[in-house]
Amino acid sequence: MNDGDTLTALLTPEGQALLTELRDHDPSDELAAATRLRREHPAELVSAALGQARLRQRAAAKFGADAGRMYFTPNGVEQSTRATVAAHRARRLAALGVRTLADLCCGIGGDAIALARAGIRVLAVDRDPLACAAARANAEALGLAELIEVRCADVTEVDTAGYDAVFVDPARRSKARGGRIFDPEAYSPPLSWAVEAARKAPVAALKIAPGVPHEALPEDAETEWISDGGDVKEAVVWFGTGAGGVPRPVPGGRRATLLPAGDSLLGTGLPDPSAGDDTPQAPVGPVGDWLYEPDGAVIRAHLVADVAARIDGRLIDPTIAYITADRLVGTPYATAYAITDVLPFHVKKLRALLRERGVGIAVIKKRGSAVEPEELRKKLKLGGGRTSCTIFLTRVAGAPTMLLGHPATDPVTPGR
Repeated sequence: MNDGDTLTALLTPEGQALLTELRDHDPSDELAAATRLRREHPAELVSAALGQARLRQRAAAKFGADAGRMYFTPNGVEQSTRATVAAHRARRLAALGVRTLADLCCGIGGDAIALARAGIRVLAVDRDPLACAAARANAEALGLAELIEVRCADVTEVDTAGYDAVFVDPARRSKARGGRIFDPEAYSPPLSWAVEAARKAPVAALKIAPGVPHEALPEDAETEWISDGGDVKEAVVWFGTGAGGVPRPVPGGRRATLLPAGDSLLGTGLPDPSAGDDTPQAPVGPVGDWLYEPDGAVIRAHLVADVAARIDGRLIDPTIAYITADRLVGTPYATAYAITDVLPFHVKKLRALLRERGVGIAVIKKRGSAVEPEELRKKLKLGGGRTSCTIFLTRVAGAPTMLLGHPATDPVTPGR
């Protein structure tokens, strides 16, 4: 039974009954479950259902409760967009006046689902027949088949004229290349093709890897870096004008959006330490009572200097993405820490200080330091005390430095 036949078999009443029985399946009991189910069902169908059950459990982190009704391929679980991120993008497209959209490289249909739920009619295209079959099954399973048309074709040969928008999600993994692809021109299709396709549409969005070099980004588009729960998930290149009266993509703009709250920061063009600019417009000065660790999307978007300006802060070093301030200012774009100690890097002195204070729990962070946190943790030989401490290994004015402190949410007063 090939992969396509397997999916077809899972859509039969017998396949559906097996999937329902395996909904709360414990992977550790898989052998016993397989033995039991094969007494009443074909062995190949049982294997297919167990495989789909495993994929659904993996996909729950991305798709939540929907995963229990959806159909996945291994690549689909790995490469599909997290539902919260897809929903954010769909809302923005809807706000730009998009009502019809061509979803190119649709995979199993994760983005098409979010777009349809935002009221957008979608043409979902992929050249992989199995991915297309899964996309159709998912649209049907979630009650969205009337809004999602799935077409198996080469996306470079699809005419997108007449659609309000185009969304392109090029493949960024390759078995031949050994996993992730970092060169945008090695995407399938290449970023250059996706950019030209986007420029022909009234509105367009291109999903790319968040680590894309800024010099590879088109200057006539806005690029948005998105984090979800503090983890950077992707970057999106936005083209077009959209409908009147709503925020439009800013050509050359760099934006950081933080989910689930949805706070979004559009850069003002300040030079930035995370870009390797050693003459940032943000001031540089000594460590104050508070240290701010910018969200990963802020760092990827090179907007650290913008956040520093918002909180009246300064950088601790021209090339380090940490901000310091003398007073606590709330911001969604960085996590604040109360700083209690600023010390030159010295393992023995740090170990003695932590023992003196009864610290048994240490969160070790690094930026601009060659020291690995786990190596340092072994050397510290922390005891069983309940006191916690956050240790920052970094540089201050070029010198290796240790900063000790606590999250601002802890009931600790800064001071040295």
